[in-house]
Amino acid sequence: MRLLSATLFACGCVSLVDGPLWPPAQTYVDTTVQCSQSSNPARCQHNRETWKAEYEEAIAGGYRAQKHVALCLSTGCDMAIQPDKMLGCAWRIVIADAKHAQSDSTDATNLSRFCGNDYIDDNAKLAAASQAKAMLRLIGK
Repeated sequence: MRLLSATLFACGCVSLVDGPLWPPAQTYVDTTVQCSQSSNPARCQHNRETWKAEYEEAIAGGYRAQKHVALCLSTGCDMAIQPDKMLGCAWRIVIADAKHAQSDSTDATNLSRFCGNDYIDDNAKLAAASQAKAMLRLIGK
């Protein structure tokens, strides 16, 4: 399903603007696992408890929150969040293109790592770029 939506989004057949503005934060919580299964159950639980606020701050344009959302979507944040490498990359592109005053060298490093060929394929990169463009419009950047 994600691949289908990413493909449709990348080709311009659908966009975030045509549907609901942002998926609900809870959409990304990985309910298939318990935090007790994580290598760091306390951090998993903390990430789940703070996810909604972090996500809402990220879609409002908050730099720090965008970095955390990108990380959790890329890695799962100790099994708290359902990983989505394409969407994690899209958030990295948003961070780079928004040109936040707080940006530092880790942003370029993370963009290269989480949008690089070792992490996602070319189709996912194209979908991420298209997704990021729509996300930036929604954020107002």
